Parts: sequence; C-alpha cells; structure tokens
Amino acid sequence: APDASAPPNASAPTGAVDAPVEATSLLGAPLRRPPLAPAAAARMTAQLDSARATYAANPASADAAIWVARRLGYLGRYREAIAVLDTAIARHPGDARLYRHRGHRFITVRELPRAVRDLERAAALVRGTPDEIEPDGQPNARNQPVGTLQSNVWYHLALAHYLLGDDRRAVAAAREGMKLAATPDRLVSQGYWLYLALRRQGKDAEARAVLAPVTRDMDIIENHSYHRLLLLYRRELPVDAVVGPVSGLGSPSDLSAAYGVAEWLTLEGRPAESETLRRRILASGQWASFGFVAAEADEARARRRRAGR
Repeated sequence: APDASAPPNASAPTGAVDAPVEATSLLGAPLRRPPLAPAAAARMTAQLDSARATYAANPASADAAIWVARRLGYLGRYREAIAVLDTAIARHPGDARLYRHRGHRFITVRELPRAVRDLERAAALVRGTPDEIEPDGQPNARNQPVGTLQSNVWYHLALAHYLLGDDRRAVAAAREGMKLAATPDRLVSQGYWLYLALRRQGKDAEARAVLAPVTRDMDIIENHSYHRLLLLYRRELPVDAVVGPVSGLGSPSDLSAAYGVAEWLTLEGRPAESETLRRRILASGQWASFGFVAAEADEARARRRRAGR
C-alpha cells in the first residue's frame, strides 16, 4: 500500500530546521524528522505512550515491541523505531514480524541493502507457515485490515529491490506477493510494482497480463491510488483523473499517484513531462512517502549516469 505510516501534513522539504536528522537522502541531503499537525501529533503521542506502557509491563513481548516501533514510526521517529526493533530481534531472532517492520523502516531511512536483508530473512522465516492478518496502526474507514504479514513482506521486498534498480529481483518478489493477493487492495498494490518492474525490463506483454484482472468496479478499501494508476495503465483513465493538479501534492497517497504517473510518462516516451512531475514530487517535502523515495532513487541513478558512474 502507499506508505500509510508516513507522517501526515509534512510540508517543508527537510522538516523543521531544529528537528533531528533521521536519514540522508539518496541525493546526499539530510532528511529531518517531518513536522506534524498539532492534533495528529497529540493523538499519536498518546497512542505511543499507551504502547510504551504495555511494553514496560511486558518487556519480553515481541508484539509489544512492534507496537512501540510502529507508533514511533507514525511520529517520524524512525531511528528510535529501528532501535526498539534491534532490541526485540536480539530477544526474538526467529520472529519474522520484527524483520518485516525493521525492513520497512530501513526503506524509509534509505538503508536499502539492510532493508533487503531483513525482508529476505522475514521471507525465509515465514516460508511454509500459515499467513496472518496484520492489524492496522491507523485503521481505514471500514476498520478492516487489508494486509497480511506475508503479503507485506513481499510487497516491501519488491519495493526495496525496485528502489535499488534491481528489476529482476523486484519482479520475483512481486510475483511471490501476487500469490498472496487475496483481496482487491493487495492485488492492485502488489501488481503496481510488478507492472513497473516488468515495463522497465521491456517485458511489455507480461506487464499487460498483470493488468488483466483490474476493473473499474473493484471493491477497493485503501489502495485507491494504485487502483487508479493501473486503470491509467490500461488506458481507462486519463492522467488528470489519477493525479489531479500537480500543485496539489500534499499527502503520501498524492505522491504515490504522482510517481506512478511520472514513471508511466517515462515509459511512454514523454520524458519532459515526467521530469517536471518528478521535480514537483522532490519539492513536496513528503520524504517518507514511497512515491518520494522512488522519485529520489530515479534521480540519483540519473545523476550517476550523467556523471558517467
């Protein structure tokens, strides 16, 4: 899914000037903790306090550690979240959930090889085991989780490989995820990265096959941006119906849609339009959004090519 754990209402490209640096961008810039709207910050801080109280009462609980890490992540405190998961993994080295969540956070802080290692470890641990629903930290409008542990492992692993430019491995991971796409939401979120990775390899026929089960009337709960993007790729929606005015970019889901349009424009031979949209994404400040990370990764590779590296 679009990175629902990216903090809402982050507006400045590097956050508040006195905020801690959480990461270094793939372009070499410091990424400061994203600012939050006061009401959202108060609500999520209260949720973190509750999770910490539960963890303090149950320090050996992997589940309690996961919830503290997730609540820290929603507040943009990614390094603290990783530290909590480090401790929990030392106690529970066989718990796939810990590697899945730490792998996600390594993507956020741009430590992509470490993300791959964690997510591959999670995939190995869950192999041959029953899947399980993964509860939402920020419930959707129906209060109905759409993700599972294993589908999220493969989703994030496909994404990490894609960000690294390893389209072959991205396709392999995404295909594993498609085997677990039991709901429309998972079908469109996993199919999105699979489609793009296949197109980047020039496997257009295989990419079109990914779009075959996508229809306008799918019952989508969360992943509306991915759904609209796949309809665009099927040529059933115009660009304006997917991303709207570029100047309106302001949320993680907006950036996910904008990146999907930018990449499609590139693949369709419209590089100037794609470049304009990518620049707007990178100026948006929503650096924790997967759409932003993907645009940043593309720009980093383009700069290396221009430099002859």
